[in-house]
Amino acid sequence: MCFEALADASSLKRELVEGLDIMIVRELTGGIYFGDKGRRALPTGDEAYDTMTYSVGEIERVVRVAGRLARERKKHVASVDKANVLETSRLWRATAQRIFAQEFPDVQFENVLVDAAAMYLIQNPARFDVIVTANMFGDILTDEASVLAGSMGLLPSASIGEGGPGLYEPIHGSAPDIAGRGTANPVGMILSAAMMCRESLGWAEEAACIESAVDEVIAEGSRTADLARNGEDAIGTAEMGARIIEAMQRVEAPLA
Repeated sequence: MCFEALADASSLKRELVEGLDIMIVRELTGGIYFGDKGRRALPTGDEAYDTMTYSVGEIERVVRVAGRLARERKKHVASVDKANVLETSRLWRATAQRIFAQEFPDVQFENVLVDAAAMYLIQNPARFDVIVTANMFGDILTDEASVLAGSMGLLPSASIGEGGPGLYEPIHGSAPDIAGRGTANPVGMILSAAMMCRESLGWAEEAACIESAVDEVIAEGSRTADLARNGEDAIGTAEMGARIIEAMQRVEAPLA
């Protein structure tokens, strides 16, 4: 999501990112990161290999998540693959098409090759609503998409299984290079808590309260170091968090 007040902080022109809101659903427990890998000796030198595998069940699970999310948004899903080269992607594409035809006929569905998707995210990101893709492709595309908002420090993420608790964290994970300095942007973590309220706890009003407070503070001009432009004062992690808490207290919501 791109905040209105930060549209000029994006690496793209304001007109390309203003109002932008993309959800990327990345498969996290399969694919090339979890396939057989190793090295073997050949007469010409060592050879390394990594194996990408997907089962129908793994693909069905993640595309259903994308379909359910799309129904609550703009009802559009782009399934990203490399079906012109990879057999796993051909299985992915066939499975995704079947699931959306049978179970989500109300959701507009399209297939997009991963190299084209990378281009569209820069050329015309607003064409996307929900993107669903395999583990490695998602790893790359989420980092590309994150900078459209102005900073990776702004964006939430969740690892959600079927029927179990979710793990919510900023999209960037940890930042050990700035640990203890008080300069990290807390917005990604705070919005991850909002996502937890909505997706795992069913607390939509509480989630909206947190999101409204973050939007208000950013609109008022509060900036951490990753967001401050030339001439703008930067505040620290604790101060940014305190301002968001104060803004939450001004928002009417049934917080416990």
